[in-house]
Amino acid sequence: MMYALLFVVVLALAYANGANDNIKAFATVYGSGVLSYRRALAFATGSQVAGSAMSILVAGALIEAFGGKGFLPDEAIASYGFLIAVALGAVVAVGIATRLGIPISTTHALVGGLAGAGLAFAPAELSWMTLGAVFALPLVLSPGLAMVLVAALYPVARRVRKVWGIEATTRVVATPKIALAVMQADGTAAAIQQGVSIGLEDGETAHSSRSRNLFDMDAQRVADVLHLGSAISLGFARGLNDTPKILGVLLAAHVVGGLNTTVTLVLVGGAMALGGVLHSRRLAHTLGHKITSINHGQGLLANSVSSSLVILASFAGMPVSTTHVSSGAIFGIGVWTGDADWTLVRTILLAWVVTLPIAAAAAYAMGQSVLFFG
Repeated sequence: MMYALLFVVVLALAYANGANDNIKAFATVYGSGVLSYRRALAFATGSQVAGSAMSILVAGALIEAFGGKGFLPDEAIASYGFLIAVALGAVVAVGIATRLGIPISTTHALVGGLAGAGLAFAPAELSWMTLGAVFALPLVLSPGLAMVLVAALYPVARRVRKVWGIEATTRVVATPKIALAVMQADGTAAAIQQGVSIGLEDGETAHSSRSRNLFDMDAQRVADVLHLGSAISLGFARGLNDTPKILGVLLAAHVVGGLNTTVTLVLVGGAMALGGVLHSRRLAHTLGHKITSINHGQGLLANSVSSSLVILASFAGMPVSTTHVSSGAIFGIGVWTGDADWTLVRTILLAWVVTLPIAAAAAYAMGQSVLFFG
């Protein structure tokens, strides 16, 4: 009975995670008008599923961390009651935020669940040092780092664009380098290609030479393609970093022992995808339109910084929050443009602060119920 209940609660957590997190990778793509909501959601779901599939190969440290290893004695974290309390605490916090359309961190909610369940089951044996070093420190530092990096790189990117004279009508072209070579046999000359020249041209120049260009695309279209690529990378990074955290709750109790690990991974990744498909619109609107207005280049920069940080953290086994990182990057854009809705930013930051105690309180209450009813 407890076995089945744990499995159901963990799948509910995966569903809630997808509902609150899936669209975040494509919020800037949607907000800047590169893709419609439906197309952004389709790309977000596909990239998350790919990251989930890869996570089992590269994220063993995250799986172990979110099973509570080192935070409590092994006998405590392996109990069904403890892990049900952890997962349920996170479900409550993420579910409330999703209903309100506020982006919060499932990672943060899981940390709160671990703390609350730990207080219920083994309060004297909690390792607060492990909680701070392994979980809290990366969660606190990562959004600030994303915000600082974007705020530092944004003026550099603007300066480069102005120095290179890139405008909406500028075209990126690749032209073959042609040289005349004298043929040895009869002395006649023939044109041969000696490489490719890549550069920028204004619209009129590019139009007149378009027939001989190997590649010819306006700079805006190139930026859109790169922006879409950065969003796919961030969606992949989200699946890579989040899936093992949820899977770790099952592995801690050896629940997966009766199932193939791949099957379990598919179920968790599938539940995340389903939650995103059914419940992402409010979050997409909040991140894509309400925090700050975002153009194509700004979205590209924010996503590139976010995906790089999350992927590096995943390979390092650090439990960062995709929500915190991507939101921090968008905040960084708002700092420079002066167009941020700081009332909404404060609301989001407040939601981040209360996520942990809400999840902890729900997990503690569930833990006490399990102990009381045996």
